[in-house]
Amino acid sequence: MNRLGILLSGRGSNFLAIHRAIQDGRLPGTEIAVVLSNKSAAPGLQAARDLNIPAHHIPTAGLPPEERDLPYIAALREAKVDLVCLAGYMRIISPAFVDAFRDRILNVHPSLLPAFPGLESQTQALEFGAKIAGCTVHFVDEKMDHGVIILQKAITIEDSDTPDTLSARILAEEHQAYPEAIAHVLSGQYTAQNRRYIKNKN
Repeated sequence: MNRLGILLSGRGSNFLAIHRAIQDGRLPGTEIAVVLSNKSAAPGLQAARDLNIPAHHIPTAGLPPEERDLPYIAALREAKVDLVCLAGYMRIISPAFVDAFRDRILNVHPSLLPAFPGLESQTQALEFGAKIAGCTVHFVDEKMDHGVIILQKAITIEDSDTPDTLSARILAEEHQAYPEAIAHVLSGQYTAQNRRYIKNKN
């Protein structure tokens, strides 16, 4: 059984999308082992508890990255996770965290990286006048929004789009892309070198 550890800071919509993918058979042989959050009131934590998934608040306020990540590393190791999925976790993780789960941490970002990294990617895209937007699922390394890209999904930016409408349409793509990327990675049928993620042919 593949065991996932989910980190989130908010409503947990991508966490719930992953859970749905497990329930409907798109991620066979997979379970969510633990959900962790830096926010005690994160709706995603309560959603996990409602699903009888172990869910814990680990406070991080005021701590340097190296210290705040130690209890997360410990909790994920205790849960024996195979893959760590950042699902709206609004903290930059430390190099020590990355090293503890090297090539086993995924993130979804609401832009077609390397375009528009960081916060408010949808606003960045609109202000730049981009015609195409989308989402990226990538491995996490020591740099922000930088790791090897697993897959991307694109949408057309409409003239009528606002940051809110664009965000909503990209989020719908994230909900499809994240489970798909997790399935790819858990299959082990890929190689990643020179920043290229290549699915192996059967």
